[in-house]
Amino acid sequence: QLVESGGGSVQAGGSLNLSCTTSGYTWSAYCLGWFRQVPGKEREGVAIVDSDGTTRYIDSVKGRITISQDSAKAWLYLRMDSLALEDTGMYYCAMSPLECYLDSWSEDDFKYWGQGTQVTVS
Repeated sequence: QLVESGGGSVQAGGSLNLSCTTSGYTWSAYCLGWFRQVPGKEREGVAIVDSDGTTRYIDSVKGRITISQDSAKAWLYLRMDSLALEDTGMYYCAMSPLECYLDSWSEDDFKYWGQGTQVTVS
């Protein structure tokens, strides 16, 4: 089960740290990701991290957002700085028992999803 936390309301330019518990999964190869969705729009991938630590980001968040795992690989994090209005949305963590498709990743690659945590930037 994936459970997100850390969402909230923040002013533009501020920071938030999202967390997602990923314990209970024992795959040696996997892909973890953060996605976000605004009502009326399709869910958008934000960042992914492979089991070997390789990361990918969408262009709009590069340099502002960092995806990472703890050393025990029980938590997935999303550090968000310099938040902008367009970062508002429900943020979901997701997991796949397969390695990431690093050059063509999408939500269809992920089998397990959390319930989401709301991020509101004003």
